[in-house]
Amino acid sequence: MFFKNRKEAGKKLAEKLVSYKDKKDVVVLGLARGGVVVASEAAKELELSFDVLVTRKVGLPLDREMAVGAIADDFLEGVFNKEIIKEFNLSNEEMNKEIDREKEEMKRRLKLYFKDREMLDIKDKIVILTDDGIATGYTMLAAINAVKKKGAKKIIVAVPVASKDTIGKIENEAG
Repeated sequence: MFFKNRKEAGKKLAEKLVSYKDKKDVVVLGLARGGVVVASEAAKELELSFDVLVTRKVGLPLDREMAVGAIADDFLEGVFNKEIIKEFNLSNEEMNKEIDREKEEMKRRLKLYFKDREMLDIKDKIVILTDDGIATGYTMLAAINAVKKKGAKKIIVAVPVASKDTIGKIENEAG
């Protein structure tokens, strides 16, 4: 799929999701930050409810851009690459420090995005999870786990671009 920007990406995703248009049991959640514009546009085109789901990538202590896992707004559990953790010989203390750092940022963003309101109730709903793309897949996997725990009856992952390596992992979890 080719697109100029996130807004156009959302419109193009909506074209692929037209069978969900105006269905009352379907909601679109955009992963903060990059997926919010994509999800908002798709929801508008599909006439569906829209909200934000906050996830945070957890990086290596010495290179935070290299993902070792991710957490979602439920804080219950994250998704981590045990092979990378072992390869870099990361201690529980090092991992907990990085996780705590991302939890603090997540709390700040939750307060910013939600102020005094709750996220849409997604229990027994079809949830379309949207981001602007998937690289390692950790943030999407954390999002899928969070949405499952919140009681979604079905999860659809809709992204304009994804690495081939992660598509299978995501399909297995979202299914």
